[in-house]
Amino acid sequence: GPQLLMQAFLQRIINGGGRINREYALGRKRTDLLIEWPLNEQQGFLGPVQRIVLELKIWRPGRKFATLMQEGITQTQGYAAQVGASESHLIIFDRNPNKPWSKKIWRKVVDGLPVWGC
Repeated sequence: GPQLLMQAFLQRIINGGGRINREYALGRKRTDLLIEWPLNEQQGFLGPVQRIVLELKIWRPGRKFATLMQEGITQTQGYAAQVGASESHLIIFDRNPNKPWSKKIWRKVVDGLPVWGC
């Protein structure tokens, strides 16, 4: 559910000139979302392109948050390097219904990677 909502939200923005690739294959692994945006309107996708990797994780009860975050950071950084992304983000969805939104929404930078909680 949260991943589909994120994709639907981004699709409306990306339709303005970029493209969004879902489950983009990188060797034997796949990044959740790869956003591509042409930097030169005249050249479009034949010219320079900005690439942004978004890796989405769902934190469920019973899994250690620190482990999920570290695995996600390593995975996201690897995908970004492999595809030559200028930017990458790890987004972690907290599915705990008893936690208030004020505790679920956060942002921090870990090893140069923006990590978002929602």
